[in-house]
Amino acid sequence: MNFLAHALLAGDDAALVVGGVVGDWIKGPLPAGLPQDLARGVALHRAIDNHAESHPAFCNSRSRVSPQRRRYAGVLVDIYYDHLLAREWTSLHPVPLKLFNAEVYRRIETRLNDLPADAHRVLRLMACEDWLSSYAGMDGIADVLARMSRRVRQPNPLLGGEQELIADAEGFHNDFRHWFVDASAFAAQWRKANA
Repeated sequence: MNFLAHALLAGDDAALVVGGVVGDWIKGPLPAGLPQDLARGVALHRAIDNHAESHPAFCNSRSRVSPQRRRYAGVLVDIYYDHLLAREWTSLHPVPLKLFNAEVYRRIETRLNDLPADAHRVLRLMACEDWLSSYAGMDGIADVLARMSRRVRQPNPLLGGEQELIADAEGFHNDFRHWFVDASAFAAQWRKANA
C-alpha cells in the first residue's frame, strides 16, 4: 500500500519502479507471462515489505495504532509512511514530487500490457487522480482509507484511520525517519546484489 515508498526505493530502473508499485497486486507465485525485469521489481517490493515487517521502527509504529485498528496496523503504517515521505520529499529527493510521480505514472502506462489485467483499472485511476501526490495532505490519506474501507468486505475501522497519525504525529514521524534510512540502504544493497 505504500506505493510512493516502493517507487522511490526502486531507484532509477524503470522496471523496478513499475514492479515495485504493482507488487501489491501480484500475490503468491509470479504470473508466468510477467517479464523478468518486472518480476525483479516485484521481488524488490516483497523484499522491502519483509524488511519493513521486521524493522524495529516499523514494529514500533504498528504498536502505536490503537487496539480497535490493530488488525490493520501494517496497512495503516504503510499509508502513514507514504504521507510522511511525501511531506519530507524535498529533503529526500532532488526531483519535485509532482514530477517524480508523473514519471512513475508514465512508466506504468508504458508497461501496462505486461501487467495483470485486474490491476489496469486501478493503475489508470491512480494516475488520473494522482494518488501519489495526494498522500502529502491529510485529506489524501483520509481518501485512501475511505476507498480501502469500502473495498474490505467485512465491517472495518479503516474509515477515519488518519486520526491515529494525527494523534501521535511526532512518534510516527520519528519511527518513519529511522525506518527510511535503513530501508534506503537495504533497497540500494538489494538492487546492487540483484543487478
